[in-house]
Amino acid sequence: MTNKPEPRVDVDLLVRVWGMGTDGRPFNQSAHAHNISDHGAKLSGIQHPLAAGDVIGVQLGANKARFRVIWVIDAGLLQNIQAGVQIVEGQQCPWQHEMSSSQSTSSSRAEAATENQRKFPRHKIPFPIEISDGQGSRSLMRTQSTDISGRGCYVETMLPLPLGKELTITFWLESDKVTTPAVVRACDGGVGMGIEFTGLDEQTQERLQSLLESMDSETATKESKKSS
Repeated sequence: MTNKPEPRVDVDLLVRVWGMGTDGRPFNQSAHAHNISDHGAKLSGIQHPLAAGDVIGVQLGANKARFRVIWVIDAGLLQNIQAGVQIVEGQQCPWQHEMSSSQSTSSSRAEAATENQRKFPRHKIPFPIEISDGQGSRSLMRTQSTDISGRGCYVETMLPLPLGKELTITFWLESDKVTTPAVVRACDGGVGMGIEFTGLDEQTQERLQSLLESMDSETATKESKKSS
């Protein structure tokens, strides 16, 4: 009989983590829990060395439990140490409420996401953007997205920004400069990050989508001429 994988929910929960690091020093710090299930999670932002087999405490709100470390990786300066953890037998899952709430709305979210994908398909074309912090006062990078639609884009970078980071994105729609708040929705260490444009009205989204479709068509025409 094949075991079915347990349901997991992609979230970003601020939790408290404590225990004894492999350096022999006790620690007590804030961290982030992602990809949660009834029996485990992925933790990021841990600033103390851990090893597989260590037992640590994790607390969300008033709920806390002991977890055993299953795997550990060094995710770089932005996310520090990441660890996969599994709840110790007999302990109660501290994020049961979050699991129930997310699962109850997952169906409607999936339907909305499908509709958005039909309306705003992504185009794999280079598109220049400027990424600043959430207040737009400090430029973090000028780059090109490699996958973009009217609702968001993907930027390839070795050091992606953390999940949930609020940003300001600036780009040009022909002669119009557009600035929009945005948020990091996906973070792939050493690969890149997915960004959602959270402040574009529907008209601007459709203008951007139309421009992208025109650019994509022009690129395809040029490639066709080169190969003929």
